[in-house]
Amino acid sequence: MLRHATMDMTEGRPLRLLSVFALPLLIGNIFQQAYNLADSMIVGQMLGANALAAVGATGSISFLFFSLFSGISGGCGIVTAQYFGARQEDRVRLAIANSAYITLSSSVLTGAIAFFMVPAVLSWMGTPEEILPDAIVYMRMTSLSVPLIAIYNYASSMQRALGDSRTPLYFLVLSCLLNVGLDLLFVGAFGLGVFGAALATMLSQLLAGLGSLWYAFRRNPYFRFTRKYLAYEPEIVKGALRLGLPLALQWSLIAISTTALQTVVNSFGAAAVAAYTATNRLEQLVQQPFGSMSMALSTYSGQNKGAGKTDRIRAGFKDSMLAMIVLSAGMLLIMQLFGNGLVGLFVQEEDVIALGGRALKITSLFYVFLGVIYVTRGVLNGVGDAFFSFINGAVEIVGRMGLPLLLLRFTAIGVWSIWITAGLTWMLAGVSCILRYISWRKKLKAREA
Repeated sequence: MLRHATMDMTEGRPLRLLSVFALPLLIGNIFQQAYNLADSMIVGQMLGANALAAVGATGSISFLFFSLFSGISGGCGIVTAQYFGARQEDRVRLAIANSAYITLSSSVLTGAIAFFMVPAVLSWMGTPEEILPDAIVYMRMTSLSVPLIAIYNYASSMQRALGDSRTPLYFLVLSCLLNVGLDLLFVGAFGLGVFGAALATMLSQLLAGLGSLWYAFRRNPYFRFTRKYLAYEPEIVKGALRLGLPLALQWSLIAISTTALQTVVNSFGAAAVAAYTATNRLEQLVQQPFGSMSMALSTYSGQNKGAGKTDRIRAGFKDSMLAMIVLSAGMLLIMQLFGNGLVGLFVQEEDVIALGGRALKITSLFYVFLGVIYVTRGVLNGVGDAFFSFINGAVEIVGRMGLPLLLLRFTAIGVWSIWITAGLTWMLAGVSCILRYISWRKKLKAREA
């Protein structure tokens, strides 16, 4: 059996396996978020709150376009993990090759569409006039980087499917350090503004993708193909798309909902956009432990589904849920005590700091529901519950689009509706996730009876 640079997650204690697998993912995700943090801190401190708002105003629409190929890439990873768990090594190699075809084509198409739609979409979102030119520049640079990000996503998703969560980390750390240096050079020394920040991130992502892919071909035997493994395999492509398209739809619906919420944020002016950007950056960092556990659970569940060990999937869910509750309690305490100081890392304007600090006190009350979403999503995606992806995305789009209308119409909370909406949406989505998991358990028990 080929087990070099891989991890078999069908044997051993679930929590230990998940922790060992998730730790490199967590470190990598934190460094990846450092891209955004570095951009935001350097842009906000050197160029001011309006420049930070311009970068932040593109976040939701960037997420929308990235989600399309990211979801498909996720489906490819699940298929590969299931073949790996079932010990079908020829199918693993075919899945790796066919996943490359799917990921490359979807990322090029997505990036091209995004590039040409940028001005119209940002205008439709009501982006404040004073930040619109910089927002268009930043978003168009981001669109060009979509295929570059796809290279890293492909390499890392295939390696994670085989149980290797360490290799992508090494190149991500290196590229993150490069990104910070290039940010300081392009924005601080050369005065390239938001264009320089986007260019720094673009070049750093390219390095991470090419480095991770090069190492995989050099060291992982599953990436060493003969001609027969490069053949187009319709069954694998259909399987990847069957799982990946619902994931893409889920993330797209979530992205559309965050885009709709961004239009509400924009209506409150540049200060609110800057505060929302700062809190979003911080909460993206908060979500990294949850996201890492979710990715670990997806691989873990996929491998055990392929091996027919559903009892281990239930045990992994239980252990992860307990760990998530402890994590959410710790992060709640941090935001309640140090929210203002953390927002102050991004901007110097006192009104923005006060707004963002109070916002963090609101949203941190709902972190436990955010954790529930990630844990349940990891399990259900790993076992191939495609319809769950649609349910999860639909709930979030209803929450982020409907709740602001209700709060602004029937209450006087004004700008705070932005962050209350975020928290309540997490709560609704978390409850729907638990209900779907219970439904899956019941169906599983019925089949096993």
